[in-house]
Amino acid sequence: MLKPILAMLILSGVAINGSVVHAQVNEQTAGAENQVLTVEDYQRAEQFLGYNLNQYVDRSDVRPNWIRGTHQFWYRILTDKGSEFVIVDAQKGSRSPAFDAGNLASQLTAKTGDNMNADRLPLKTIQFSDDLKSIEFAYKGQMWNYDINKKALSAGVQADGIKTDRRHGPLQKEPGVISPDKAKEVFIRDYNLWVRSLVDGKETQLTTDGIKDFGYSTDNAGWVHSDRAVVTWSPDSKKVATYKQDQRNVHDMYLVSTNVGAPKLEAWKYELPGDTAIFKIHRCVVYVDQPKVVMLDVPADPRRSTLSDNISNDGRMNDIEWSEDGSKLAFVSTSRDHKIEKVRMADASTGAVREIFQETVPTQFESGWDAINWRYLSGTGEIIWFSERDNYGHLYLYDAKTGALKNTITAGNYIVTDLKKVDRKNRKLYFMAVGLQKENPYFAQLCTVGMDGKDFKILTPEVGNHSIYFSPDEKYYVDAYSQPNIPPVTLLRSLDGKKTVKLETAGVERLKAVGWKPITPITVKAADGKTDLYGLLYLPTHLDPNKKYPIIDYIYPGPQGGSVGGWSFTASRNDNQSLAELGFIVLQLEGSSNPNRTKQFHDMSYGHMATNTLPDQIAAIRQLAAERPYIDTNKVGIWGHSGGGFATAAAMFKYPDFFKVGIAESGNHDNRNYEADWGERYNGLVQHSDYAAQANELYAGQLKGKLLLVHGLADDNVPPSNTLLVVEALEKAGKDFDLIVFPNSRHGYGEYSTYMMRRRWDYFVKNLLGKTPPKEFNIHYQRDPRL
Repeated sequence: MLKPILAMLILSGVAINGSVVHAQVNEQTAGAENQVLTVEDYQRAEQFLGYNLNQYVDRSDVRPNWIRGTHQFWYRILTDKGSEFVIVDAQKGSRSPAFDAGNLASQLTAKTGDNMNADRLPLKTIQFSDDLKSIEFAYKGQMWNYDINKKALSAGVQADGIKTDRRHGPLQKEPGVISPDKAKEVFIRDYNLWVRSLVDGKETQLTTDGIKDFGYSTDNAGWVHSDRAVVTWSPDSKKVATYKQDQRNVHDMYLVSTNVGAPKLEAWKYELPGDTAIFKIHRCVVYVDQPKVVMLDVPADPRRSTLSDNISNDGRMNDIEWSEDGSKLAFVSTSRDHKIEKVRMADASTGAVREIFQETVPTQFESGWDAINWRYLSGTGEIIWFSERDNYGHLYLYDAKTGALKNTITAGNYIVTDLKKVDRKNRKLYFMAVGLQKENPYFAQLCTVGMDGKDFKILTPEVGNHSIYFSPDEKYYVDAYSQPNIPPVTLLRSLDGKKTVKLETAGVERLKAVGWKPITPITVKAADGKTDLYGLLYLPTHLDPNKKYPIIDYIYPGPQGGSVGGWSFTASRNDNQSLAELGFIVLQLEGSSNPNRTKQFHDMSYGHMATNTLPDQIAAIRQLAAERPYIDTNKVGIWGHSGGGFATAAAMFKYPDFFKVGIAESGNHDNRNYEADWGERYNGLVQHSDYAAQANELYAGQLKGKLLLVHGLADDNVPPSNTLLVVEALEKAGKDFDLIVFPNSRHGYGEYSTYMMRRRWDYFVKNLLGKTPPKEFNIHYQRDPRL
């Protein structure tokens, strides 16, 4: 009887002499070896992470570096041998090596003593001379010059010790925003705006009345907080549009460090839904050459914009358009709940403001998702406006003087996502649009249309998701198109459509040789049984269709984004395929209420964000299991980060009989404890939406499965209190759960992100797969040797 009893103890994980006995030998552990995943299993899964797979993808990432004053550009492309430098003449339609790599390698070897290979030159970037006859590059602290025609290499100045920022000149204490003429930059010092000459370094104070919590150009709006200035320069570089931000009565947010000795307190302004006091901006124009402040004659606006949830973008104010001569300023004032958009015009010299027109919507207004899509055309006194008034995102032309609608520019069952170029002379627009391809409504294409709404054309007709990079003069563009399961083809195209040059066709032969297989795009019906939803399915590369596999749902409900994120090709998406290799099916699904479909589709969860697309996720998994019998719907896991953490906990609490194992990372579990602009944008004001009823902690007592909660205690995006509220509720309910905290980590866990990944693998392996993972496996980041 000894052997059967011992086997039962082993399989049930009973500890013997203080340790769990693992099945290793002969018949007394028969079948138990299948209950253990080895280090080799994890190592194989690790090989499917991006940093391992990317090195086997060739000719896939063209990043054009346009050479000033020419129609030529160069790029470095990674190949099966290493890398190549290529130069392209857009006018001639030619593509050729940028220089003689073999000769340069030989000369660099001779002059430095380092063994160089033409395919492995240690150059990441080069700089062409104005006459294009030579290139300059840095190597080991030395600048080098290579004459392309004469094939002569010479040493230049020492590069060591020269520290410059990516904008211009020596590094400075305060981050600045550079003027269009590149001669100066404005920055914040002691709550006031200053200007610094980039020619001689002279600094001049521009404002004097800024004080703590009521300063100029403040870049602080809850989860965004930095020392940079937020301004929009006038075209003539003589003034900036900015604001004085009143945050004096806005609540503080606090984080406390974990360290030996007295902790450090981090405090900054952070508004929450329902707060009486929110960030208010008093708009103004600041003259730079003759320091003067002109306050605009308009009530202070909530710090809101028509794009996403932040008014600034890389140091530039959103929703600001200068006239060509810098005398006028068109801007949009957004209401606190994003339902009212007021288009206004200001006189930059007097501050007088007049209203042009207003748009009011019942839910929330957006001016696009990839970029703000309205423009002020001062030369003709017109405004191009974006609206979803017909259920699709389209462009409209308004008279900037009367506010009257002149005509509809775009129309149809598609969505304008990014207005790329406005040809004022020929009155044509160039924009990215989705919804025009029957294969997938999320695939983007470059299109053009006249401002009168006529002559609509698709300029990139190939099936797939297109990424566009314009030349500085916007006469040419590089077009890379791909699908999630099909690698990219990269073309150079002229704007008039007369020239097309194939630059690269990505190769994945080496990728396939190491065991990679394309992911599986899927289409299913939403919970309503009618609406098509799109997603990606990850299968083990050694799938056995006769076995049953647990399924893991990776979720990000948005509503400002979705689970898939991007629809272009990539060898690996996070650790989805790695989880599949450990014995799971993994799903990413764009659910109802995610953007880039119709307005009606996006608004499905408005006022009810706790829906979290979960009915769609459940419907999709059931449909997939009906089509693929190897999917085990009795073993469903779910995980997500941030909004995905919120959705994961909601899934475990509200659908406890369907979702059995969940990992909720950094979740905004109670949106009363998260940044006001995001919640009030997509859920409405607290007086119109029951935030309390949507809080995850209220449903914690319904937990049945295994739940792991995770948070960084220095998270300045989603405050840690969000997860701690759920922790407290679970404890009050007497529920078992697991918890990982990262004491000094921000929202994404920083250096501990790979640790969290491994803990995620372990949790699903133990609790969903029912197997034992290797102890404390260490994920080692590997750099692509070609980089």
